[in-house]
Amino acid sequence: MTQRIDVRIPLPDGIELAAWLFLPDHAERPLPAITMAHGFGATRYHGIEHIARRLSEAGYAVLLHDHRNFGDSDGTPRQDIDPYQQIADWRWVITYLGTREEVDEERIGIWGSSYAGGHTLVLAATDRRIKAVYAQVPTVSGYETGLRRVPPHEVRALEERFNQDERDQLAGKPPVYRPFVDPDPENQAAYRQQSAIDFYLNWAPEDKWTNEVTIQSNRRARAYEPGQWISRIGPTPLLMLVATDDDVAPTDIALDGFERAREPKKLVLMDGDHFSPYVQQFELSSSVAIDWFDTHLKAGGQE
Repeated sequence: MTQRIDVRIPLPDGIELAAWLFLPDHAERPLPAITMAHGFGATRYHGIEHIARRLSEAGYAVLLHDHRNFGDSDGTPRQDIDPYQQIADWRWVITYLGTREEVDEERIGIWGSSYAGGHTLVLAATDRRIKAVYAQVPTVSGYETGLRRVPPHEVRALEERFNQDERDQLAGKPPVYRPFVDPDPENQAAYRQQSAIDFYLNWAPEDKWTNEVTIQSNRRARAYEPGQWISRIGPTPLLMLVATDDDVAPTDIALDGFERAREPKKLVLMDGDHFSPYVQQFELSSSVAIDWFDTHLKAGGQE
Protein backbone atom coordinates (compact mmCIF):
# COMPACT_ATOMS: atom_id res chain seq x y z
CA MET A 1 0.00 0.00 0.00
CA THR A 2 0.97 3.60 -0.48
CA GLN A 3 -0.18 6.95 0.86
CA ARG A 4 -0.80 10.09 -1.21
CA ILE A 5 0.15 13.50 0.17
CA ASP A 6 -0.83 16.82 -1.41
CA VAL A 7 2.14 19.18 -1.67
CA ARG A 8 2.82 22.61 -3.17
CA ILE A 9 6.23 23.28 -4.70
CA PRO A 10 7.30 26.96 -4.60
CA LEU A 11 9.22 28.33 -7.57
CA PRO A 12 11.52 31.39 -7.53
CA ASP A 13 9.07 33.51 -9.54
CA GLY A 14 6.27 33.01 -7.02
CA ILE A 15 4.43 30.27 -8.91
CA GLU A 16 3.50 27.18 -6.94
CA LEU A 17 3.19 23.79 -8.60
CA ALA A 18 0.64 21.33 -7.29
CA ALA A 19 1.86 17.79 -6.79
CA TRP A 20 1.06 14.47 -5.18
CA LEU A 21 3.77 12.70 -3.21
CA PHE A 22 3.26 8.95 -2.96
CA LEU A 23 5.06 7.12 -0.18
CA PRO A 24 5.06 3.34 0.24
CA ASP A 25 4.09 1.87 3.58
CA HIS A 26 6.66 -0.13 5.57
CA ALA A 27 9.62 0.64 3.26
CA GLU A 28 13.08 1.43 4.59
CA ARG A 29 13.96 5.12 4.36
CA PRO A 30 15.46 7.17 2.88
CA LEU A 31 13.76 5.94 -0.28
CA PRO A 32 14.84 5.94 -3.90
CA ALA A 33 12.59 8.42 -5.70
CA ILE A 34 10.94 9.01 -9.05
CA THR A 35 9.79 12.38 -10.36
CA MET A 36 6.89 12.25 -12.83
CA ALA A 37 4.95 14.60 -15.08
CA HIS A 38 2.38 14.25 -17.85
CA GLY A 39 2.55 15.17 -21.50
CA PHE A 40 1.26 17.90 -23.81
CA GLY A 41 -1.64 19.70 -22.16
CA ALA A 42 -2.41 16.90 -19.70
CA THR A 43 -2.74 16.96 -15.92
CA ARG A 44 -2.10 14.49 -13.12
CA TYR A 45 -5.79 13.59 -13.41
CA HIS A 46 -5.32 12.22 -16.94
CA GLY A 47 -4.84 8.50 -16.41
CA ILE A 48 -1.51 8.67 -14.63
CA GLU A 49 -2.19 8.41 -10.90
CA HIS A 50 -2.49 4.61 -11.05
CA ILE A 51 0.97 4.50 -12.63
CA ALA A 52 2.44 6.63 -9.83
CA ARG A 53 0.81 4.38 -7.25
CA ARG A 54 2.20 1.27 -8.92
CA LEU A 55 5.72 2.71 -8.86
CA SER A 56 5.36 3.72 -5.22
CA GLU A 57 4.09 0.29 -4.23
CA ALA A 58 7.32 -1.06 -5.71
CA GLY A 59 9.25 0.84 -3.03
CA TYR A 60 9.67 4.39 -4.38
CA ALA A 61 8.81 7.86 -3.24
CA VAL A 62 7.00 9.23 -6.29
CA LEU A 63 6.36 12.92 -6.92
CA LEU A 64 3.79 13.66 -9.65
CA HIS A 65 3.28 17.33 -10.47
CA ASP A 66 1.06 19.45 -12.70
CA HIS A 67 2.89 21.79 -15.04
CA ARG A 68 2.36 25.51 -14.53
CA ASN A 69 -0.83 26.84 -16.14
CA PHE A 70 -2.47 23.42 -15.81
CA GLY A 71 -4.50 21.46 -13.30
CA ASP A 72 -4.05 22.66 -9.73
CA SER A 73 -0.80 24.51 -10.40
CA ASP A 74 -0.56 28.30 -10.58
CA GLY A 75 0.21 30.24 -13.71
CA THR A 76 -1.33 32.23 -16.52
CA PRO A 77 -2.33 32.21 -19.26
CA ARG A 78 -4.15 28.99 -18.48
CA GLN A 79 -3.73 26.04 -20.84
CA ASP A 80 -0.52 27.56 -22.25
CA ILE A 81 2.47 25.29 -22.87
CA ASP A 82 6.12 26.33 -23.00
CA PRO A 83 8.40 23.28 -23.05
CA TYR A 84 11.47 25.14 -21.87
CA GLN A 85 9.58 26.71 -18.98
CA GLN A 86 8.26 23.29 -18.02
CA ILE A 87 11.81 21.93 -18.05
CA ALA A 88 13.09 24.81 -15.92
CA ASP A 89 10.25 24.24 -13.46
CA TRP A 90 10.97 20.51 -13.37
CA ARG A 91 14.53 21.19 -12.21
CA TRP A 92 13.09 22.92 -9.14
CA VAL A 93 10.78 19.94 -8.61
CA ILE A 94 13.86 17.69 -8.54
CA THR A 95 15.50 20.04 -6.05
CA TYR A 96 12.40 19.96 -3.88
CA LEU A 97 12.20 16.16 -4.05
CA GLY A 98 15.83 15.89 -2.95
CA THR A 99 15.13 17.96 0.16
CA ARG A 100 12.39 15.64 1.42
CA GLU A 101 13.57 13.70 4.46
CA GLU A 102 11.92 10.56 3.08
CA VAL A 103 14.10 10.65 -0.05
CA ASP A 104 17.66 9.60 -0.85
CA GLU A 105 18.71 12.48 -3.11
CA GLU A 106 21.46 10.32 -4.65
CA ARG A 107 18.85 7.93 -6.08
CA ILE A 108 16.39 9.98 -8.11
CA GLY A 109 14.96 8.76 -11.41
CA ILE A 110 12.71 10.54 -13.89
CA TRP A 111 9.55 9.29 -15.64
CA GLY A 112 7.95 11.19 -18.49
CA SER A 113 5.41 10.38 -21.16
CA SER A 114 4.79 11.98 -24.56
CA TYR A 115 5.78 15.68 -24.40
CA ALA A 116 7.17 15.13 -20.90
CA GLY A 117 9.00 12.13 -22.29
CA GLY A 118 10.84 14.63 -24.47
CA HIS A 119 11.51 16.76 -21.40
CA THR A 120 13.16 13.79 -19.69
CA LEU A 121 15.63 13.55 -22.57
CA VAL A 122 16.67 17.18 -22.12
CA LEU A 123 16.80 16.96 -18.34
CA ALA A 124 18.78 13.73 -18.29
CA ALA A 125 21.34 15.21 -20.66
CA THR A 126 21.77 18.36 -18.60
CA ASP A 127 21.15 17.37 -14.98
CA ARG A 128 23.30 14.60 -13.50
CA ARG A 129 21.20 14.43 -10.35
CA ILE A 130 19.01 12.15 -12.45
CA LYS A 131 20.29 8.59 -12.14
CA ALA A 132 17.84 6.75 -14.45
CA VAL A 133 15.46 7.80 -17.21
CA TYR A 134 12.18 6.28 -18.43
CA ALA A 135 10.85 8.04 -21.56
CA GLN A 136 7.47 6.69 -22.67
CA VAL A 137 6.25 7.37 -26.24
CA PRO A 138 8.42 10.50 -26.14
CA THR A 139 8.36 13.57 -28.33
CA VAL A 140 11.68 13.55 -30.20
CA SER A 141 11.28 16.16 -32.95
CA GLY A 142 8.63 18.84 -33.12
CA TYR A 143 9.80 19.81 -36.59
CA GLU A 144 9.56 16.32 -38.08
CA THR A 145 6.21 15.70 -36.40
CA GLY A 146 4.91 19.05 -37.63
CA LEU A 147 5.70 18.12 -41.22
CA ARG A 148 3.18 15.31 -40.92
CA ARG A 149 0.45 17.29 -39.19
CA VAL A 150 0.32 20.39 -41.38
CA PRO A 151 0.40 20.13 -45.19
CA PRO A 152 3.10 22.34 -46.75
CA HIS A 153 0.56 24.59 -48.50
CA GLU A 154 -1.01 25.45 -45.13
CA VAL A 155 2.18 26.35 -43.24
CA ARG A 156 2.32 29.99 -44.34
CA ALA A 157 -1.23 30.68 -43.17
CA LEU A 158 -0.53 28.91 -39.87
CA GLU A 159 2.56 30.98 -39.24
CA GLU A 160 0.64 34.17 -40.02
CA ARG A 161 -1.94 33.20 -37.36
CA PHE A 162 0.91 32.80 -34.90
CA ASN A 163 2.33 36.20 -35.88
CA GLN A 164 -1.01 37.98 -35.71
CA ASP A 165 -1.69 36.55 -32.27
CA GLU A 166 1.63 37.92 -31.03
CA ARG A 167 0.91 41.33 -32.54
CA ASP A 168 -2.50 41.33 -30.87
CA GLN A 169 -1.06 40.33 -27.49
CA LEU A 170 1.50 43.11 -27.80
CA ALA A 171 -1.44 45.49 -28.25
CA GLY A 172 -3.04 44.20 -25.07
CA LYS A 173 -5.44 41.57 -26.39
CA PRO A 174 -5.74 38.13 -24.74
CA PRO A 175 -4.05 35.12 -26.35
CA VAL A 176 -5.94 33.18 -29.00
CA TYR A 177 -7.06 29.66 -28.12
CA ARG A 178 -8.14 26.71 -30.20
CA PRO A 179 -9.72 23.38 -29.22
CA PHE A 180 -7.37 20.86 -27.73
CA VAL A 181 -9.21 17.89 -29.22
CA ASP A 182 -11.88 17.98 -31.92
CA PRO A 183 -12.44 15.68 -34.91
CA ASP A 184 -13.53 18.52 -37.22
CA PRO A 185 -10.50 19.73 -39.26
CA GLU A 186 -12.17 23.14 -39.63
CA ASN A 187 -11.70 23.73 -35.89
CA GLN A 188 -7.90 23.27 -36.14
CA ALA A 189 -7.64 21.33 -32.89
CA ALA A 190 -4.27 20.25 -31.54
CA TYR A 191 -5.39 16.61 -31.90
CA ARG A 192 -8.09 15.11 -34.11
CA GLN A 193 -7.39 11.40 -33.49
CA GLN A 194 -10.23 9.56 -31.77
CA SER A 195 -7.80 7.98 -29.30
CA ALA A 196 -6.68 11.47 -28.21
CA ILE A 197 -10.27 12.69 -27.94
CA ASP A 198 -11.21 9.74 -25.74
CA PHE A 199 -8.15 10.18 -23.55
CA TYR A 200 -8.32 13.90 -22.91
CA LEU A 201 -12.10 14.23 -22.53
CA ASN A 202 -12.81 11.17 -20.40
CA TRP A 203 -10.24 11.42 -17.59
CA ALA A 204 -9.91 14.85 -15.98
CA PRO A 205 -12.77 16.53 -14.06
CA GLU A 206 -14.24 19.56 -15.84
CA ASP A 207 -12.96 21.91 -13.15
CA LYS A 208 -9.37 20.67 -13.62
CA TRP A 209 -9.03 20.85 -17.41
CA THR A 210 -10.69 22.64 -20.30
CA ASN A 211 -10.69 21.60 -23.93
CA GLU A 212 -8.57 24.46 -25.24
CA VAL A 213 -4.95 25.44 -25.68
CA THR A 214 -3.18 28.63 -26.77
CA ILE A 215 -2.06 28.67 -30.38
CA GLN A 216 1.39 29.80 -29.22
CA SER A 217 1.67 26.41 -27.51
CA ASN A 218 1.55 24.89 -30.98
CA ARG A 219 4.18 27.29 -32.33
CA ARG A 220 6.54 26.27 -29.53
CA ALA A 221 5.78 22.58 -30.04
CA ARG A 222 6.71 22.79 -33.71
CA ALA A 223 10.12 24.22 -32.74
CA TYR A 224 10.81 21.84 -29.86
CA GLU A 225 13.67 19.40 -30.54
CA PRO A 226 14.45 17.26 -27.46
CA GLY A 227 16.05 14.63 -29.69
CA GLN A 228 19.01 16.95 -30.17
CA TRP A 229 20.02 16.14 -26.60
CA ILE A 230 19.65 12.39 -26.75
CA SER A 231 23.27 11.54 -27.55
CA ARG A 232 24.36 13.42 -24.40
CA ILE A 233 22.27 11.41 -21.93
CA GLY A 234 24.82 8.64 -21.41
CA PRO A 235 26.23 7.52 -19.05
CA THR A 236 22.83 8.06 -17.39
CA PRO A 237 20.80 4.90 -18.18
CA LEU A 238 17.94 5.50 -20.64
CA LEU A 239 14.91 3.33 -21.33
CA MET A 240 12.58 4.33 -24.16
CA LEU A 241 9.18 2.70 -24.56
CA VAL A 242 7.88 3.18 -28.11
CA ALA A 243 4.44 2.25 -29.43
CA THR A 244 4.35 0.46 -32.78
CA ASP A 245 1.34 2.43 -34.08
CA ASP A 246 2.03 5.87 -32.64
CA ASP A 247 0.76 8.73 -34.81
CA VAL A 248 1.09 11.40 -32.09
CA ALA A 249 4.81 10.94 -31.33
CA PRO A 250 5.49 8.98 -34.52
CA THR A 251 7.11 5.59 -34.09
CA ASP A 252 9.84 5.98 -36.69
CA ILE A 253 10.94 9.37 -35.35
CA ALA A 254 11.25 7.91 -31.85
CA LEU A 255 13.23 4.93 -33.13
CA ASP A 256 15.61 7.19 -35.03
CA GLY A 257 16.16 9.13 -31.82
CA PHE A 258 16.88 5.99 -29.85
CA GLU A 259 19.57 5.02 -32.36
CA ARG A 260 21.44 8.22 -31.50
CA ALA A 261 21.42 7.48 -27.78
CA ARG A 262 24.55 6.07 -26.18
CA GLU A 263 24.85 3.21 -23.76
CA PRO A 264 23.52 2.26 -21.33
CA LYS A 265 20.17 2.21 -23.05
CA LYS A 266 17.22 -0.08 -23.63
CA LEU A 267 14.36 -0.03 -26.13
CA VAL A 268 10.95 -1.59 -25.44
CA LEU A 269 8.58 -1.84 -28.43
CA MET A 270 4.95 -2.00 -27.35
CA ASP A 271 1.95 -2.97 -29.48
CA GLY A 272 -0.64 -0.21 -29.60
CA ASP A 273 -0.98 3.53 -30.10
CA HIS A 274 0.21 6.59 -28.23
CA PHE A 275 -2.31 6.21 -25.42
CA SER A 276 -2.07 2.44 -24.92
CA PRO A 277 0.56 2.59 -22.11
CA TYR A 278 -1.94 4.22 -19.75
CA VAL A 279 -4.69 1.61 -20.03
CA GLN A 280 -4.48 -1.37 -22.40
CA GLN A 281 -0.73 -1.81 -21.92
CA PHE A 282 -0.53 -0.58 -18.33
CA GLU A 283 0.87 -3.88 -17.04
CA LEU A 284 3.67 -3.84 -19.59
CA SER A 285 4.57 -0.16 -19.29
CA SER A 286 4.56 -0.12 -15.49
CA SER A 287 6.46 -3.39 -15.18
CA VAL A 288 9.30 -2.38 -17.50
CA ALA A 289 9.58 0.99 -15.74
CA ILE A 290 9.83 -0.69 -12.33
CA ASP A 291 12.41 -3.18 -13.58
CA TRP A 292 14.49 -0.34 -15.04
CA PHE A 293 14.38 1.76 -11.89
CA ASP A 294 15.06 -1.29 -9.70
CA THR A 295 18.19 -2.01 -11.72
CA HIS A 296 19.57 1.50 -11.55
CA LEU A 297 18.22 3.08 -8.36
CA LYS A 298 17.84 0.45 -5.70
CA ALA A 299 20.78 -0.32 -3.41
CA GLY A 300 22.92 -3.14 -4.75
CA GLY A 301 21.25 -2.98 -8.14
CA GLN A 302 23.10 -0.11 -9.79
CA GLU A 303 25.29 -0.81 -12.76
